Amino acid sequence: MKELLSDIELWRARGQRVVLARVVTLAGSGPRDPGAAMAINEASEVVGSVSGGCVEGAVVSEALAVLESGQPRLCTFGYSDDEAFAVGLTCGGTIQIFLEPLE
Repeated sequence: MKELLSDIELWRARGQRVVLARVVTLAGSGPRDPGAAMAINEASEVVGSVSGGCVEGAVVSEALAVLESGQPRLCTFGYSDDEAFAVGLTCGGTIQIFLEPLE
C-alpha cells in the first residue's frame, strides 16, 4: 500500500477521483495474497496489482463503475466463473476484491 500513496496523492492533488482495490479473501491458489492493493483513477491510470495482471483489466472496469455510482463493491473472480476464466484467472483459486472510492 505504501508504494501507492505517492501516486494517489498526485492524482488527488490534480483533482482526479480514485478507487482503491484490495484483495480481501483468497480461496485455493491465487496470484496475490490478501492485502494486495491497486489504485485506479478516473483516467484509467493504474498503480499496484491485485492479481499479477490476470484480472486487472476487469478490476479497472469495475473501478470505473464504482466511480460512476459512488458505491463500494465486492467482486469475486474464480476459476469456475466464466468471466474470470475469460480474463485469465486460470490458477484454480477464487479471489475477492473490495473496491472503494477514496474521499
